[in-house]
Amino acid sequence: MTPQEFGLLLMSVLISVAGQFFLKIGAIKLGRVHAGNVVNHILSIVTTPELLVGLACYALGAVAYILLLTRVKLSVAGPSVSIGYIFSVLIGCFILKESIPLIRLLGLSFIVLGVILVVWQK
Repeated sequence: MTPQEFGLLLMSVLISVAGQFFLKIGAIKLGRVHAGNVVNHILSIVTTPELLVGLACYALGAVAYILLLTRVKLSVAGPSVSIGYIFSVLIGCFILKESIPLIRLLGLSFIVLGVILVVWQK
């Protein structure tokens, strides 16, 4: 993977992770869904700015990913986007104050190792 391709991958991942963050913030605003409020919640999605921003980020991330796929094999690009999991956990920890158990850190280290092995070129 060339530096330009890696930059496109990183842009796609970071925009998508931003989308996850905004969707989470919007979901917190909506509150818990249960049988009595499901229709109201679905209608509220359209009027919650954070959810709309999150969806827009996902759309932009998808466009960047499609551009990446024009340059990189799917067998490399597909697994490489899993680095987004790392950024999601970091956002959860540092911004949303979620805890990171040791076993989750171990799992993230396997993801990092896996991505390195997938993109490694001789």
